[in-house]
Amino acid sequence: MELVQEIHQVLMDREDTCHRTCFSLQLDGVQLDNFSELKSIEGLTEGSLIRVVEEPYTAREARIHVRHIRDLLKSLDPADSYNGQDGMSSSFLNTVTNGDILEKKKVHAESMDCTPPDYILPDSKERPLLPLHPICKDNKVSPCLKVLTMSGWNPPPGPRKMHGDLLYLYVITLEDKRYHLTASTKGFYGNQSTEEVFNPKAAQQRHLSHSLIDLLSQISPAFKKNFATLQRKRVQRHPFERVATPYQLYSWVAPVMEHTIDSIRAEDAFSSKLGYEEHIPGQTRDWNEELQTTKELPRKNLPERLLRERAIFKVHSDFVAAATRGAMAVIDGNVMAINPGEDAKMQLFIWNNIFFSLGFDVKDHYKELGGDAAAYVAPGNDLQGVKAYWSVDLEGLYTLGTVVIDYRGYRVTAQSIIPGILEREQEQSVVYGSIDFGKTVVASDKYLEFLSQTAKLLKIKPHKVLNEKDDEVLLCSSIECKGIVGNDQRHYILDLLRTFPPDVNYLPVDDVVYSEETKKMGYPRKHKHSLCCLRQELVDAFVEARYMLFIEHAAYHLQLLRNKRQEKANTPPKEVETGEATAADPPLQGVVCNGHVEAKDGSVGGLCNGHGESDALQSDDAKKMVEAVVESDVESLEDSTRDVVRKAAHAVGSLRDTEFDIRFNPDVFSSGIRFVDADGEELKREKTLVKEAAEFLVGVQIPKMLRHCLEHSSSPIDGYTLSEAMHVRGINMRYLGKIAEMLAEMPQLEYVHTIAVAEMITRAMKHIFKTYMQGVEQLSLAASVSHLLNCYVGAYATPHAADAAEELLSRHSRKKNRRGLKNKRTSVLAADNTDWVHMTPKSLWSDVVAEVRAYYGFELGVDGVDGAVARYGVQKISLLRSLCVRCGVQILLRDYNMESRTRQAFGEDDIVNLFPVVKHVNPKATDAHNFYSTGQVKIQRGFLKEGFEVISEALNLLNNVYGAMHPEIATCLRLIARLNYIMGEHAEAMVQQQKAVLMSERVLGVDHPNTVTEYTHLALYCFANTDISTALKLLYRARYLALLLHGENHPEVALLDVSTVVRRRDALRELSSTRVCCRDDVRTRVCALASCRVTSV
Repeated sequence: MELVQEIHQVLMDREDTCHRTCFSLQLDGVQLDNFSELKSIEGLTEGSLIRVVEEPYTAREARIHVRHIRDLLKSLDPADSYNGQDGMSSSFLNTVTNGDILEKKKVHAESMDCTPPDYILPDSKERPLLPLHPICKDNKVSPCLKVLTMSGWNPPPGPRKMHGDLLYLYVITLEDKRYHLTASTKGFYGNQSTEEVFNPKAAQQRHLSHSLIDLLSQISPAFKKNFATLQRKRVQRHPFERVATPYQLYSWVAPVMEHTIDSIRAEDAFSSKLGYEEHIPGQTRDWNEELQTTKELPRKNLPERLLRERAIFKVHSDFVAAATRGAMAVIDGNVMAINPGEDAKMQLFIWNNIFFSLGFDVKDHYKELGGDAAAYVAPGNDLQGVKAYWSVDLEGLYTLGTVVIDYRGYRVTAQSIIPGILEREQEQSVVYGSIDFGKTVVASDKYLEFLSQTAKLLKIKPHKVLNEKDDEVLLCSSIECKGIVGNDQRHYILDLLRTFPPDVNYLPVDDVVYSEETKKMGYPRKHKHSLCCLRQELVDAFVEARYMLFIEHAAYHLQLLRNKRQEKANTPPKEVETGEATAADPPLQGVVCNGHVEAKDGSVGGLCNGHGESDALQSDDAKKMVEAVVESDVESLEDSTRDVVRKAAHAVGSLRDTEFDIRFNPDVFSSGIRFVDADGEELKREKTLVKEAAEFLVGVQIPKMLRHCLEHSSSPIDGYTLSEAMHVRGINMRYLGKIAEMLAEMPQLEYVHTIAVAEMITRAMKHIFKTYMQGVEQLSLAASVSHLLNCYVGAYATPHAADAAEELLSRHSRKKNRRGLKNKRTSVLAADNTDWVHMTPKSLWSDVVAEVRAYYGFELGVDGVDGAVARYGVQKISLLRSLCVRCGVQILLRDYNMESRTRQAFGEDDIVNLFPVVKHVNPKATDAHNFYSTGQVKIQRGFLKEGFEVISEALNLLNNVYGAMHPEIATCLRLIARLNYIMGEHAEAMVQQQKAVLMSERVLGVDHPNTVTEYTHLALYCFANTDISTALKLLYRARYLALLLHGENHPEVALLDVSTVVRRRDALRELSSTRVCCRDDVRTRVCALASCRVTSV
């Protein structure tokens, strides 16, 4: 612990002190400041006694105390996890293993159960949903109270305030006794008020208690008993099951939940509280100021950087939570627009100092770029640009806090507000860039100073354009990028949607000559919009590949020159080995990565993720030779040496003749922009470079990804992991159709082909869901979503949808409603969209096929879900899960019969909720990443102990920045567990891997692909600790999740089967003389299947 505040948190979490909130810590009679560092407290030494002193309550402290007591009483209730509130999420590891694996006693062989569930057996077609969220009976506890709520007598009248009354509570105990309680400055006591009569005097049995728990325990024996049981079970849970996650995770399934009375929940929903925290009294948070101030914190040494990154991460996670809540309020119609007179699609909103806009083409701004289709993808492109400039982290240049939220079919962009931006016109604010697509262009020396530095790192080439007065204007970014100086005198940049070069494979232009290979692959192809850009990962990979080619070319010719000189001097030459000019592999999915290290000349050096060490060092001598020449004074070089560098630069398409310089002009194909030398050679080279980058994507990166799949170095298990595999190689999702076509010709990768087709179907359905849901009245949300699911994955040919809005109206009201409300709009949502009622499975799948053809250029050739299942091997349950996760739909946790042809699979009651899908910047712990990468290098070189120490330090730094819960911490824990296992410390490996599983379930999801991997590793370590029964349960769980994600036809499932059989065989061999519960037919079938798969694997 470092701060006094952390001692507060520990005391509030301990079983015996958790019900106390209003206290101070004192050392030798001196009260300690909560935010003081322990090491800076004078007189605090080893063995010092810190006293806990109860403090008088204030109205704020009393409310905090009541809220804390409510949280304690609800601590085992999973409602917040399923409702997506307060950073709560589910974890089922201890349910699967029937308790904490570290505390379990060794199972006797006679009671060991090795029997797998029937639904995970080979060839089983059953894919039940109920086992996804197993029910733990031990977590069910009796309620402690019937009702705990704020009394209707609040607030205390003036005379009672003068006597110390702060607020009043109303309680109904399990004995059905009703009490009115008073919270005073001294504590809590019962008063003589009733529902009809206000009498604040203390009750005859006066129990003044500083803690509300103590008072309730005195007046209700049942409360005392049940609260003690609850506390015992709460403390028994692993800390990772109780800690809030930094970003809210939403579950796509939820059981039937009992809705109970909760005044705190009601107050949060309907009070004026906007999401600001309790410690900021009476004001909303200035998000922009907080975001920018944290970035301005000093970063000269490690402690300063840790403090800065911790503050950045905390503020950013709070901003994401507030932006998500605000976006939902906007779409639900709970926020009034700042321009209510405008059309609903053009309305703008401000809530809690956050600016909200909708993803529609406002005033034909994107008319020539694709209309609403372009307006929908623009926020995503802008977020990618914000991530790029955020990662550069240049001092003095600021980006806006940006969050993109998809909710109920609408895309909402939430941004922090530049100080003063709402007080002036945009034309007066912009001092850099253009607001009208290049007609008027302005620049600023200060912005050019900043952006010239970022341009080097982001591979952006400075270029000159002409403004409306035919004056030359230098730009170091895209012309869309706008620079605004706020009233706080900070330099902001926004509208970063064209930070990266355009993708000419989807942007047909007349003055570009495409290669024959590109034409054979069907490019160029016209897309729905003109905002198709290359990814940053592709730009980095392309530049790295060209740099290696430059090194090889220059080193070869420099060696020839050196040989000639050596021949003249009659001395043997020194040979230089050069490696092949290939792009370094991008970091593996799901692993903490420090990225590439930029060299002075823009080249890429260092190691990424610890991969390719030999490749990175293979041509080290050649690099040193060439870099020494390039960095030398040009005038001091001989003509022959300069000629070598010039030829090498020309061979790789460098923009400069004297050095390696590969940078892109993001505006090179933008319409409406006038370049200074429109017909010059330099512009032609810039266009050629962009074209070659696009060709590199289809000619190198896509084949490389498929090769990695063939080599099993990359094995996607669902659409998410396939998307990650594509993105880390710089491949955009619009190339998924081309990848699927190539996979169709590779029988070995049939499983990847199935995943690719399922992903295209899911994304096409996401596009349809967007337009389908827009304008659906809130009264009909459940009916419309259930009807969509019936048409999507149901086998019933004629599902019917009843318009709930119509059913609730009488016949007279319906006619009146049609006449009076025909064209009326009351909010962002149009209440007149009933087109969904007429949708049929045939029409929906016709739209899906058309959308896949238009967006991905792939011909599905099916007319329904059964055709897709038969032709491509996709699973209905996998399609259902992917759609719910991507579109934010939560369905009831039950088993659905999607094969029934006599009744609908989904009803209105099966749609539990709609949740937002949130995209945002992910702040990084840079020092922790550096330690992690260094540790991986040491491990690869065989220095396991040294690597373990460095990785452990990386874990400490990650915890320091992110707190207890984060996906990167889970990755780090997995590696530490693996090192423990390799070094023979099996017990410690199990401890660390248990944390990794719990964290993966909490921050990624109980059915996330990474969670499957974590379960598999934990099974291995349990088996190493001779806990065979638990190991088999974990393997069964992993197989179930894998079947849910993809199905039987996958290498990971085969490996799981092999692992299961090996562990069962060893268990049976070890326990052959005992009675083990394991059916012979099951054993035979699993063993036979695994034997076949061992041969194939």
